[in-house]
Amino acid sequence: MTGSGGPASGLPEGSVPWLHDVGRTIARHLYRPAYRLRVSGMDRVPRTGPVVLVANHSTMIEPQLIFGLLPRRSVFLVKDEMFDGVAGPWLRRIGQVPVTRGAPDRTALTTATGVLADGGLVGVFPEGTRGAGDVSSAHHGAAWLVRMSGAAVQPVAVRGTLRPPERTRRRLRPVVDVVAGEPFTLDVGRGRSGLAEATERLRGTLADLVAHVDAARNSDREEKRKP
Repeated sequence: MTGSGGPASGLPEGSVPWLHDVGRTIARHLYRPAYRLRVSGMDRVPRTGPVVLVANHSTMIEPQLIFGLLPRRSVFLVKDEMFDGVAGPWLRRIGQVPVTRGAPDRTALTTATGVLADGGLVGVFPEGTRGAGDVSSAHHGAAWLVRMSGAAVQPVAVRGTLRPPERTRRRLRPVVDVVAGEPFTLDVGRGRSGLAEATERLRGTLADLVAHVDAARNSDREEKRKP
């Protein structure tokens, strides 16, 4: 018996917990030959209880890095196109949830709510689509999940996966920072206005964390340029 996801595993029904753990191990080490990873703040992530994780998203690498580096199992809402190919069965078995972009996906949100009700962690990229990772806009899914579950919110920023625009070639093994901020509670009011206000707070908190990481990275570069 391989077991299946459910209340004891923090994963959706039908997933395979041991495969999930194998996937986390692979993701934790997969990109270390390509990047110099600097990881901080993971001790801030609540080890138990429902958590909605929000993170910036500029490439397909950030979700994998976060998935591997978190100190607990995690279920991410993943764009449904990723489930069409050979990766689809693997993603389902390790407990990841397909979500339709650009429209409310009640099936995905219901599955995520169930994971949170069982004390799991659900990861969401609030800007909704892969872009510059600047969190300049956000969708309401994360705030809705918090309202339905009462989960804590855990912001995470990842910077350094994109080639700087001023460079024509990528630096060998560039530094990538993965930083977990302070978790916080979020009071989500009623109706669409409540969701909008809570989403703006989520967006603002994540944007502040991204800006903090960028400032630290810029300071490091300036120090290295000094004679």
